[in-house]
Amino acid sequence: MSEKIILLVEDDPDDEELTLRALRKRRVSNEVVVVRDGQEALDYLFGTGSHAGRDVNVQPEVVLLDIKLPKINGIDVLKRIRSDERTKLLPVVILTSSAEEQDLCAAYVNHVNSYVRKPVDFEKFVEAVEQLQIYWLVLNRPPPACIVSGMGR
Repeated sequence: MSEKIILLVEDDPDDEELTLRALRKRRVSNEVVVVRDGQEALDYLFGTGSHAGRDVNVQPEVVLLDIKLPKINGIDVLKRIRSDERTKLLPVVILTSSAEEQDLCAAYVNHVNSYVRKPVDFEKFVEAVEQLQIYWLVLNRPPPACIVSGMGR
């Protein structure tokens, strides 16, 4: 199997760099694909637009998704992911600075796997990223092929 990919959907260059630094600090060697708006995230996942021709059979192991994004917001990206048979089971973690209850509710109503607030302190942020990495890339078992292909119905 190919290396487990992390899709980071983050429009803020500082938060992007902070996330990448936290991953490097914890020696996460997985490929991290960074996209900077909701439309680009969907283009990557579905092999359209600037990512036309990408092998969509190779999907990320986890999507780290910000909520406040240009073009298409994170909740609408999540809705689109969940509405498509090819991606509906893809693990999506909202990674955001938003503490708004309406964002939290919207995320869970639309079947996010996890909602994590970005800690302001870098060391706490590194710890949070490490926990995400351990859980989603090491401990979590993704759905088996029979479920993903629709055979488990």
